Amino acid sequence: MKVKICCISSIEEAKLAINLGATALGLVGPMPSGPGIISNEEIANIAAQIPSFVDTFLLTSETKAEHIIAHHRMVSTTTIQLVDALENRQYEIIKQALPATKIVRVLHVLNETTIQEAIEIAPQVDALLLDSGNPNLKIKTLGGTGKTHDWQISRKIVEAVDLPVYLAGGLNAQNVAQAIQKVRPDGVDLCSGVRTDEKLDEAKLRQFINAVKNATS
Repeated sequence: MKVKICCISSIEEAKLAINLGATALGLVGPMPSGPGIISNEEIANIAAQIPSFVDTFLLTSETKAEHIIAHHRMVSTTTIQLVDALENRQYEIIKQALPATKIVRVLHVLNETTIQEAIEIAPQVDALLLDSGNPNLKIKTLGGTGKTHDWQISRKIVEAVDLPVYLAGGLNAQNVAQAIQKVRPDGVDLCSGVRTDEKLDEAKLRQFINAVKNATS
């Protein structure tokens, strides 16, 4: 079970997460809303210091292929996490420009229509990340809500696609075992569930990772 800790804001937080068992780190670029936003310079600095066995995810809200490529070239993470719909689904343009970089597409689980969207997008990306949020609002909510969504829909998506799926949205040490049991994801992802006063909380993080290990042992 992969564990992605999002909203990493410093190299100190990154090292803490890795030392406790995180396999991936989320670095949040400019967003219309949500927690954990840091500058591109900070993202690049953190990503450059992360060991190769840990994936670094650039969370970008850019929706045009050329803008996403330019954003990634400023920070050089191992992975691009697209938190909003890609215009004209031009994934191939990104792959051609950045062949060594993985693409993870976030799907905000609103209703059963998300299942069909997942099936259509799956062949074009390396993984899906199922989160809470609503990109249809006037001010888009693109994750970081701290709220769960309908895990039954997420389970159907996991069963319908043939690629890794991360589960996000309102996870914490108290509910992650139930989430894993219901959804059967390949990885879990969270931000606020392991933070106190917006700072990574070592005790909460340790408790969360232990809960994941217990649930998957």
